[in-house]
Amino acid sequence: MGSLFFNKLAAALLAIVLVVLGLTTLGDSLFNVEQPEEYGYPVDLAALESSAGAEEEEEGPIDFGVLLASADISAGERVARRCASCHTFDSGMADGTGPHLYGVLGRAVAAVDGFNYSGAMQEYAETVDGWGYENMFNFLENPRRYMPGTAMSFAGLRDQEDRINLIAYMHEQGSSDMPFPEPLATPAEEAPMAEGDVNEDADAESVAGDDAVEPVMVDEETGDEAPMVDETDMDAEPQPEDGEDQ
Repeated sequence: MGSLFFNKLAAALLAIVLVVLGLTTLGDSLFNVEQPEEYGYPVDLAALESSAGAEEEEEGPIDFGVLLASADISAGERVARRCASCHTFDSGMADGTGPHLYGVLGRAVAAVDGFNYSGAMQEYAETVDGWGYENMFNFLENPRRYMPGTAMSFAGLRDQEDRINLIAYMHEQGSSDMPFPEPLATPAEEAPMAEGDVNEDADAESVAGDDAVEPVMVDEETGDEAPMVDETDMDAEPQPEDGEDQ
């Protein structure tokens, strides 16, 4: 291959480069995109936090008394099968990967003898009296988020109905002596009208009417009290006394 071949090759490469540069320049001139001064849309974090707080306020507290009383225990038993690889729920059964859960409601946290609890569970046991309806409900939603450091690898039950049904099933399995919470009182029940409140104002008015003091006039010269004259009688014509001509 002589020098002529390399010259042709160099010329071809140069031509390709020139074509690419030309196309790039042409494309920039045809599709000129101006960069915005600010990227995206401004986000008002304070507004988001206030709206989230408003939603939480609208939801209100969970009425465990109503939910547990109407829970489906058979559905809770089906939910419990997801936990059967690590836990047992029947009386007298041994621990598995996790401690047995017979009678867990009302039981002290980390209280099964001989089971090796995680440090996070043991620390949590020092802060609560035991497993109740509310903390069990929150723990089952996401164990690792509720109790960071726990050895429980279960992802949790996101569905509220599943958690309520499971807790109702736990209640039947050795914790039936632990009563359900009382239903939350409605605003009308929190401040009922006491018996007789309706008539108190009326009674007060009647008493005030009975004990009303007749106004009196005071003679400016003598300082003595003088009876109040009914102005309606002043316009009436005087009636003749007995014996006078009419």
